[in-house]
Amino acid sequence: MATYLDFEQNICQIQEEIIAAEVRYDRHAVEILKEELDKEVEKTYANLSPYQELQLARHQDRPYALDYINLLLDKKYEIHGDRHFRDDLSIICYIGTIGEERVMVIGEQKGRGTKNKLKRNFGMPHPEGYRKALRAAKMAEKFKIPLLMLIDTPGAYPGLGAEERNQSEAIARNLMELSNLNTITVSVVIGEGGSGGALAIGVADRLAMMRYSVFSVISPEGCSAILWNDPTKVEAATKALKITSADLKDLDLIDDIVDEPLIGAHRDKEGAVKALKEYFLGKVAELKVLSDEERLEKRYNRLVSIGQYSE
Repeated sequence: MATYLDFEQNICQIQEEIIAAEVRYDRHAVEILKEELDKEVEKTYANLSPYQELQLARHQDRPYALDYINLLLDKKYEIHGDRHFRDDLSIICYIGTIGEERVMVIGEQKGRGTKNKLKRNFGMPHPEGYRKALRAAKMAEKFKIPLLMLIDTPGAYPGLGAEERNQSEAIARNLMELSNLNTITVSVVIGEGGSGGALAIGVADRLAMMRYSVFSVISPEGCSAILWNDPTKVEAATKALKITSADLKDLDLIDDIVDEPLIGAHRDKEGAVKALKEYFLGKVAELKVLSDEERLEKRYNRLVSIGQYSE
């Protein structure tokens, strides 16, 4: 069963009416209702608030990294383990082909259902997850394979074991190594990009966000708790943090917005996969024109230009 948010209830009602009309074989009614649905979708999604976009980014029906990998990759083979401690299942690494392009894909996987969420640790990687990601990235560098990284995490796991195994060092090392990685790299926020957990696989030649994704240094819930000690301030915190794709594009903190379907990836998974595929292959073709030196210099200049300050 599809899950509808509060502001999607009119869309839900029209879609149910379309199903009923199809059962009755009333083609005329179906055509009218589909036109009505298109208008309602445009009206609903054209003026979303930041908090509504946050809800879409976290929607339980939104495609996760493994959904994209299964639909994008052919001849895929999964890479396991960091060769130091264990295999962290909240980070997944696959080598395969997208179209004619041989690629490496690294993603953060949240999991669906209680059993799977626990297995994937709710998409919150441990240090060994980031070390596995770096191992896969180094493999891509060795064989000159373009690298696609899919960000979708509430943040790195803050537990005692993760801190004992040096979570902050693992994230910092990824930032350093990925900034110097000598292969084409593209990183895309597909859902929720939280704090250092997102940054650890977010250093790339091109950093993009899906239309209804968010990227922030802290969750709105954490922000409202720290600033106001009031959980009812989540909407205000979401607006103040400027975490939507449009906000981050305006601030020049990301390069591009991937144009997922207006109705959202949670309603049109195939359309979202197509948009991501076209974006990635387009950026790979664009970056292939550059020499290694030119690409690395452009990456460096992009990274050091982030942020603003005044004296």
